Amino acid sequence: MRTLVLIALVGFAAQLVDGSLGMAYGVTTTTLLLAIGANPAAASATVHLAEIGTTFVSGLSHWRFGNVDWKVVAKIGIPGAVGAFAGATVLSSLDTDVATPIMSVILLILGAYVLVRFTVRGLPQARPGTLRWRFLAPLGVVAGFLDATGGGGWGPVGTPTLLASGRIEPRRTIGSIDTSEFLVALAASLGFLFSLGSQSINWGWVGALLLGGIIAAPIAAFLVRILPAQILGTLAGGLIVVTNVRTLLGLDALAGLGATGRWITYATLALVWAAAIVVAVRNHLTTRAAAEPTTEPEPAPVR
Repeated sequence: MRTLVLIALVGFAAQLVDGSLGMAYGVTTTTLLLAIGANPAAASATVHLAEIGTTFVSGLSHWRFGNVDWKVVAKIGIPGAVGAFAGATVLSSLDTDVATPIMSVILLILGAYVLVRFTVRGLPQARPGTLRWRFLAPLGVVAGFLDATGGGGWGPVGTPTLLASGRIEPRRTIGSIDTSEFLVALAASLGFLFSLGSQSINWGWVGALLLGGIIAAPIAAFLVRILPAQILGTLAGGLIVVTNVRTLLGLDALAGLGATGRWITYATLALVWAAAIVVAVRNHLTTRAAAEPTTEPEPAPVR
């Protein structure tokens, strides 16, 4: 029961981050499931089954708040579903001893990207324009494949890429990515069920993640307008990096590092993460101060 409560709380926190940033639900929850000993394919399958519900509620919430561009959802979501189904099939065919380090490395890279991206740059400003099929379709296939094989990746790949294009404002980028993820989660789940069967899935974990995510989804859709995304992204990225480094250090190949080497690694990561949070907070405060209008004091009346 304690494990289910923990998973539900992580699902809530992960959806709160994902709904506010357009990324990090999959990589955060998959990282947790791997940390408590889940099979990589089963972990990804569990997360994607829960995401069918969370992304539906999240997409509906974003739509109600006017955060969705349905043309973008169609252009990136359908190719993303194709990539996700293929990725689920590939991951299901890998041996656990091979899949665990591969998935941890993918998650580590994605977490480092999120950490650096939001610490240094935050969210860029949008420049109005048109996002075409020839740009969105390949992006969807790659992001969907990576999402299924890594247990997450749709948001970390799709959201920054759309933001970097500058053709859609941040809140509509996040809303559209979250909404289109429903198609990706559905396709990946079908791929895992066809390859693994339903007996490999811990349905209690699915329910716990789903419950936490559904509660958080409408809150996140509202907070996307007011939450300091740069700070939240730095926190999420650092957590993903630290957790997956822990997984990799537990592999037999790195056993020679010893307890001292592992603790030095953890201490170094903690210092880097703390420094990144400080930088993110300062950058956010600087950006907010620059955006606030300055008022000159009125001159004293001449007598």
